[in-house]
Amino acid sequence: MNSQERVIGTPVPRVDGRDKVTGSANYGADFEIPGLLWAKTLRSPYPHALIKDIDVSNAQKLPGVHAVITGKDIPEGMKWGRRIVDVPVLAQDEVKFVGEQVAAVVADDEEIAQRALELIDVKYEELPAVTEPVEAMNDQILVNPNMNEFSGLLYEIEKPTNVIVHWEWSNGDIDKGMAEADIIVENTFTTPSQHQTYMEAHNSTVQVHNDGTAEVWTPGKAPYAVRRQISGPLGVDPESIVFHPVTIGGDFGGKGSPMNVALGYLLSKKVGGRPVRMVFDYSEEFLAANPRHHSILKMRTGVKKDGSITAHDVNIVFDSGAYAGFKPAGHLGGAKAAGGPYRTLNARVTEDMVYTHNTPCGHMRGPGEPQAVFALESHVDEIAKAIEMDPVEFRLRNLVEDGEPTALGDIFVENKASDALKAAIDASGYSSPKPKGVGRGVSVGERPPGGGRINSQISLKSDGSVVITTPLFEQGAGAYTVLQQVVAEDMGLPANAVQIEIADTGLFDMDQGVGGSRVTNLGTIATHDAMEQAQGELFKLAAELQNWPEEHLAIQGQMLIRKDTGESQPWSNLIARVGEPVVGRGVATGGEDNPVTGYCAQVAEVVIDDETGQITLTKLTTAHDTGTIINPIGHQGQINGGAMMGIGFGLQEEIVKENGYISTLSFADYKIPNIADIPELKTVILDTPAQGVGPYNIKAIGESPNAPTAAAITNAIADAVGIRIRELPATAEKVYLELNGKNRNE
Repeated sequence: MNSQERVIGTPVPRVDGRDKVTGSANYGADFEIPGLLWAKTLRSPYPHALIKDIDVSNAQKLPGVHAVITGKDIPEGMKWGRRIVDVPVLAQDEVKFVGEQVAAVVADDEEIAQRALELIDVKYEELPAVTEPVEAMNDQILVNPNMNEFSGLLYEIEKPTNVIVHWEWSNGDIDKGMAEADIIVENTFTTPSQHQTYMEAHNSTVQVHNDGTAEVWTPGKAPYAVRRQISGPLGVDPESIVFHPVTIGGDFGGKGSPMNVALGYLLSKKVGGRPVRMVFDYSEEFLAANPRHHSILKMRTGVKKDGSITAHDVNIVFDSGAYAGFKPAGHLGGAKAAGGPYRTLNARVTEDMVYTHNTPCGHMRGPGEPQAVFALESHVDEIAKAIEMDPVEFRLRNLVEDGEPTALGDIFVENKASDALKAAIDASGYSSPKPKGVGRGVSVGERPPGGGRINSQISLKSDGSVVITTPLFEQGAGAYTVLQQVVAEDMGLPANAVQIEIADTGLFDMDQGVGGSRVTNLGTIATHDAMEQAQGELFKLAAELQNWPEEHLAIQGQMLIRKDTGESQPWSNLIARVGEPVVGRGVATGGEDNPVTGYCAQVAEVVIDDETGQITLTKLTTAHDTGTIINPIGHQGQINGGAMMGIGFGLQEEIVKENGYISTLSFADYKIPNIADIPELKTVILDTPAQGVGPYNIKAIGESPNAPTAAAITNAIADAVGIRIRELPATAEKVYLELNGKNRNE
């Protein structure tokens, strides 16, 4: 294949694009299944209460109702969790957040199910609730007093506490470093809880058959993991549950948990094996899904007057909500980003994951990183201000170079942080003159490719077709197209000559699915290995049937070439002679400690109206060092989407809570950026050679663009009007109040 025919690096249309834009894609709630029934759940109106009595008799009498169950109808203590197993299938005896499920109704249709819920009478005894995570840490009110009984705890806990996880990353001697400082800068930052705002709400359809097997249709991006997580509490073999592929209508981290799949299983059994469907309405999403964690971040940094960092100490408190089971690691590894890609011998980041009587929280794009990077990069500007140094100069003095350890001791073979920052500065016009009320701010983030386990299978068939069979339930990021491209490149075929087949669970032993910036990294490694194995099997077949030496064989498109003699024939002819496809499999694992990482530097430009506090984001420049870009369209889409999510985090989005009660229960109240909020977006891709992972030299892109954005914006606000916003989102009201407070003090 010559350079004009390359597939990798070409803007190939999405494999799933036509079905999505024409409306023919089948989402989880689209499948027509004979005998389908609908279920709805009754949710707690209180953040903390005892369930004294539930009367379901009137609901059971309603025509069209097939079953009503409560916590008393399921095994005592039935819980699930991605790591820490603490999430009840239904509340039993006690509710621990507003929106917790206490009863479920199965009916002929959704309307009847909803009417039945209104006929259920629950008597509660309200209990004191703790809804602020710092207050919860004093353990005066325990959210889960029996937590010692939970499986999956990260370490042994001597006595019950609301601090479900205390985690620490450290390097050097903090006290010694602080003692060496000329000045110590301290700041506290807070970020709100944030919903992922995917278009498709959570839903599941479950059917349990008489032989004990079950079928599931749900938009979950990690079906093998979910199958394992629910099979334990249900007491069944994981292989007896089959997850069918569905189109996923958006994810952004929020669709990796079982949600109501286990409950659907129990309900289907209750109604004699008929399929049962549950679909959240969006008020339920805002009330009781698994949003991004609210956080409080305290930073203390010692620095010399020349700008060198002597010590950096961070404590992050995350509000886990009532349960911790929505996190696959039990805590947020992205908190480590608070250490930053900066040069210091003494650094520590501690993370406290705290139970409260709030909605249980889960993953959202770069879990833990946007919170950490917002605080760190805002704090870095404050350090520069304290020593009267330009914030860009301060960063360039302290960003690590190739082979240098980061603050927390990570060593990467290549560090392009300074290059990315310089590229963003140059492209944005950061140093050009600006009028009054205009501010520019910078921010830097870093994200390595993720780890895990991904499988792939390649089949070469007698009709000349090439089929990738993948267990990935792709969430919209373009994974199928990327896999299609690498196989087409390997075989010398056009991309559309490679087919994608999505497998039910069961074809492979285990697969961790989509998430953590792992798919392009590990997925291409697994698919490349599968391709090499399939080609090896084909070469063996040629040796057996044609007596062609394996070491002299190659595939070019549809032809099998003998390189030593120039002979060739369609490889499909050989496969037709044996009557079955040639198949290769690949699996890629590991990657958690990648020796490479990718950097993102951003420059935001804002205009502030000093009379109203109105913030207008006019331009966002984002610079990335990348490995090989498989599909430029998909790559740019990830950058633009991530940047817009960062803009929402920085300027608009907040699940508003007071004493455990949520007031933002619709998109009328919960604001996300729309087309009118999109600034001028400018992307710079570094053209310097980059070292990536795997045969295609990959770096991550899916989660890195959204982490630095909020800090770039708040740094720009500070540059424009001298006000430091420490509590996200940055709003006109906050700027107005700060401006007026500042004027009064003057």
